[in-house]
Amino acid sequence: MTTITRRSFLKGAGMTAGAFAISSVAPMPVFANERSGSAVLTAGRWGAMLVEVKDGKIVSSTNALPQTVENSLQSSAPDQAHTQARVKYPMVRKGYLANPSKPQGTRGDDEFVRVTWEQVYQLIHKQQMRIRKQYGAESVFAGSYGWRSSGILHKAQTLLQRYMSMAGGYSGHLGDYSTGAAQVIMPHVVGSIEVYEQQTTYPMIMEHSDVVVLWGLNPINTLKISWLSTDGAGLEFFHQLQKSNKTIIAIDPMRSETIEFFGDKVQWLAPHPGTDVAMLLGVAHSLVVKKQHDVEFLSKYTSGYDKFEAYLLGQSDGVEKTPQWAESICGVPAKQLELLGDIFSQNRTMIMSGWGIQRQQYGEQKHWMLVTLAAMLGQIGLPGGGFGFSYHYSNGGNPTRNAGVLPAISAEISGSSSAGNDWAVSGAVNAFPVARIVEALENPGGKYQHNGHERTFPEVKMIWWAGGANFTHHQDTNRLIKAWQKPELIVISEPYWTAAAKHADIVLPITTSFERNDLTMTGDYSNQHLVPMKQVIEPQFEARSDLDVFADMAELLKAGGRDVYMEGKSEMEWLAGFYKDAQKIGRANRVAMPNFSYFWKQNQLIEMKWNEENAKFVRYKDFRENPILNPLGTPSGKIEIFSKTIESFGYKDCPPHPTWLPPTEWVGNAKDGELQLMTSHAAHRLHSQLNYAKLRELYAVANREPIWIHPDDAKARGIADGDLVRAFNDRGQVLVGALITDGIKQGSVCIHEGAWPDFDKPHGICKNGGCNVLTADIPSSRLANGCAGNSSLVKIEKWQGEALPLTAFTPPQGA
Repeated sequence: MTTITRRSFLKGAGMTAGAFAISSVAPMPVFANERSGSAVLTAGRWGAMLVEVKDGKIVSSTNALPQTVENSLQSSAPDQAHTQARVKYPMVRKGYLANPSKPQGTRGDDEFVRVTWEQVYQLIHKQQMRIRKQYGAESVFAGSYGWRSSGILHKAQTLLQRYMSMAGGYSGHLGDYSTGAAQVIMPHVVGSIEVYEQQTTYPMIMEHSDVVVLWGLNPINTLKISWLSTDGAGLEFFHQLQKSNKTIIAIDPMRSETIEFFGDKVQWLAPHPGTDVAMLLGVAHSLVVKKQHDVEFLSKYTSGYDKFEAYLLGQSDGVEKTPQWAESICGVPAKQLELLGDIFSQNRTMIMSGWGIQRQQYGEQKHWMLVTLAAMLGQIGLPGGGFGFSYHYSNGGNPTRNAGVLPAISAEISGSSSAGNDWAVSGAVNAFPVARIVEALENPGGKYQHNGHERTFPEVKMIWWAGGANFTHHQDTNRLIKAWQKPELIVISEPYWTAAAKHADIVLPITTSFERNDLTMTGDYSNQHLVPMKQVIEPQFEARSDLDVFADMAELLKAGGRDVYMEGKSEMEWLAGFYKDAQKIGRANRVAMPNFSYFWKQNQLIEMKWNEENAKFVRYKDFRENPILNPLGTPSGKIEIFSKTIESFGYKDCPPHPTWLPPTEWVGNAKDGELQLMTSHAAHRLHSQLNYAKLRELYAVANREPIWIHPDDAKARGIADGDLVRAFNDRGQVLVGALITDGIKQGSVCIHEGAWPDFDKPHGICKNGGCNVLTADIPSSRLANGCAGNSSLVKIEKWQGEALPLTAFTPPQGA
C-alpha cells in the first residue's frame, strides 16, 4: 500500500487550491468520413467502428472517432463474427427432443441435435402453449436484461417481451446486477436513482475542482463501453485530468488500470475490500471533531443528520467511529483518514464513486454514506464539488448535445397493420429482483420482502433468455445449475455457445450486429453522434435476427401475428421511421440532418451540436440555489441522511441511516488461510462478451483467468508467478493462473468477472476460472435484493494435477 505523507498530499493540494482553470473539454472533430474508404461504418458498445470485409469475412475493425487513449475492444469484430464458439444451427438437447413432456438427461451434460427452424418453432410454440395453459402466464419468465449488442431495433430483451406480451404475458425482472443496491437506496436518500444520471460536466470539473477522489472506480477500464455506444469523451477527460496539476486520490484495494494510468500523479490508498463505510465514518468523525463539517449546509439541505451524528459519536450504540476505530477495520492508518478530512474540507472536492463497492452484502450503505460525507463537506451543488456515481459509466460527465435523438422499439405493440390489432396484449404479470432468480426457482410461490413490500415469487416453468448470459453474471454457479434443472423448458437465443446455452433445452442461432442493420446514438447522456450500424456480412450459417425469430413465432400464435408484431414494417422501414422521428427532434434543436436514404448511403455518422450552456451543468445546482422551489424527490424534499421511510420497514440488514455492518464473509472474520475475493471488471472484454476473443492473449495466465495475489500471500503458499492455482471454498472451486503483484491489498485476491464457466466433471472444477463459482448468492439486503458478488472468502493453493484442457469455447457434443 502506498503511504501518503502529509507533505506529498499537501504539495499536490497546494498546487490546485484556489481558482484553477484550463480550457473546457471541448469536442474533437469527427473524421470517420475521411477514414472510411472501403470500410463499413457501424457501432458497438465500444463505439463507432470502421469494419473491413474480404471475401465475405470481417478481417479488421478499428475506431471511427479520434482518440488519444486506446480502446482494445474496438479491434474485436473479426472474432465476434467468426469465432469457433458460434451457434451455427437451431439445436435441441437430445433428451428433450426425444420426449418434450418427460425429458431425459440433465441440462449441461446432454448432447445436442440439429433441427430445422420450422421444427424448432413448432416445438417451442407447442410446449409454451401447454405450459401457459397448465400454469398461467407468470410461469413463463422472459429472461432478464443483458448487455446484448448495441442498436435501437435489434434489442433482444425488448423483442422477446414484445412477443411474450402477444402470447399472453410473462414474468419479468426488477433492477439489475450493476447497481442493484444503489438504485433502490438512492431514491430514499436523494429522490432519484442517481447511478444513471447526468453528472456535473467534465468542463466544470476541469475548471473548478481542486481535488478529484476516485472511490472504487476504474474509468480507464469501464469507459471503453457504454449502454448505447461509447462517445469516447470519458477516456479523453481522464487523459486531460492526468495532465492537469489537480490532486487525484484513488481509494481502491487494487492498483487498477486507472491508477496505473495516472502513475505518480495519483495518491493511492488501499483499504480492505468491503470496508468503505467504516473508512468513510472515520473521515466523517474527523470532520466533526475538528469542526470541519458544514453545519449550515446540513441544517438547510439535509434531514436527520442529528441521528446520524449520534451514531457517529457513539452516543446511540456506545461505539465511537473514530479514525482509530476505522483503521482497525479498513486497514488505512488513522492519520491518513484525518488527512483526507483536511484535504476534502479545505479544497473544492469532487468524490467520484464506482459501483463495485455496492455489489456487496449491505451494499446499500456504501453510496448512502458517500452522499452523507459529501453533505458534511457542504459542496453539493457547487461547480466541481459534491459527488457523482456515473463518471465511470457511459461518460456521465459529457455534456448533453443539441441532438436529434433516436427512439427505440418498444415491448408494447402500437399502431395498426393489415392483420388488424385486436389482440389481447398483456405485459409483465409478475416481476422479481433480477439477482434473486435462483431463490425464485428454489422457492416458487414463496413470500419475500423488497423495498418495503411483500412480494411473491412466481412458479417458473419456462425460461426464454435472449441477449444475456446469466451463467456468468449470477453468483454461486453450482447452486444456479441445480436450480436450473427445475423448469420444464429453457430456450436460449444466442450467437455463441455460452454456459447458459450449454445448459438449455433449445438453442437458437442469432446474428451478431454485423449481420443485420440498425442505428444507435453514442453517449447515453451526451447523444453526441447518430451512427448507422450497417450490415457488413451475411448472416453466418443459419443465424437469424431476434426480430425475425419473434416475428415468426408471433405468426404461430394466430394468423397475421407476424404483421401485428412488425406493425406492417420491414427492418429498413423501422429504421427509416426511427430516423425521421430523430430528424423532427433535430429540427427543433436546429440540427441539420439529411434525409434517411442519403444518410444511409453516405456511410457517415452525424455529430450533434455542442451546447455551451449544457457544458456548464452542475448537478444539484438548482436544489442548492432554492431547496423550496426545487425540492428533491424525497419525503422531506431534502437529502435524507436518516430515512423515516426505511425505518418503517424494520429491516435489520438496512438500518435507517448509514451504518457499518460487518459482512458475513470478509477479511475481519477470515479463518486461517482464507482471503477476501474481489470480482472486478476485466479490462479487455465487456463482462463475459469477448472472453473467447484474441484479446484473451493480453491477460490470460497459463491459458486461464488470472488471479491477482499479493507477493506475501503467494510466498506463504508456495505459489510462483504463472503457476496454476486452485481457488476454492464450500461453494466450488476454479482453476486460475497466478499473477503475483503488489498491486493488490494483502489478504485479498481478485478474479475478474465474466469468464465463461467450464466444468471438468471428474474434478468438479471450473477450468476457466469463472469467479461466480466461488461467490455467495445472497442479497445485498432485503431493501434492494442486489447481488453481493464482492462479499466472499476463498482459499488458494498451487494446483498439483495436470493442466486440464480448456473447453469453455468449444461447442457441446452434437453441435
